[in-house]
Amino acid sequence: MATLDAQVRQFLDSHRGTWNDLNVPEADGQKLHDIIVEHKYKSALEIGTSTGHSGIWIAWALSQTGGKLVTVEIDRDRHQRAIANFRAAGVAGFIDAILGDAHEAVPSLKGPFDFVFCDADKDWYTNYFEAVLPKLAVGGCFAAHNISEQVYEAGYSRRFLRLVRSYPYLETTLFTGGAGMSITYRKALK
Repeated sequence: MATLDAQVRQFLDSHRGTWNDLNVPEADGQKLHDIIVEHKYKSALEIGTSTGHSGIWIAWALSQTGGKLVTVEIDRDRHQRAIANFRAAGVAGFIDAILGDAHEAVPSLKGPFDFVFCDADKDWYTNYFEAVLPKLAVGGCFAAHNISEQVYEAGYSRRFLRLVRSYPYLETTLFTGGAGMSITYRKALK
């Protein structure tokens, strides 16, 4: 495990500041990693792989909990670059990378998932959430990227926050350390 940790850290350090193409900032990647490790999540879904920065953080955490990531990307070039990055970082064995349209793929995935990270087409966030919520384990987390009170007036952010806050068995907080992220936990029904 120490060897993998060193490989991932070296890969991330050597690529710091070079992630573009719709990838998350490092602060958000670290937050995703920490949530998974803290809660010992094992079954993760990522909607929107891009070239793999967030997936590396998620898979690195899952390597510590004994879990696996399913990640979906529609763009063939980004998908291929993500796979190369997963291999170079040493986490490819913890990832099932799907090339496909998340609009179709996400509803067809069986689940259950205890961790979901959504960073795809923003106007579809509510649809992704509604497709995944029945598959989200009690105690599980749904994190959505580019969501914050600062962008609340953006239609997608307002609609999404209104939706997740409407469920009495969900608890949502906002992480502002990076590009803005909502973090929603599913509580047990009483």
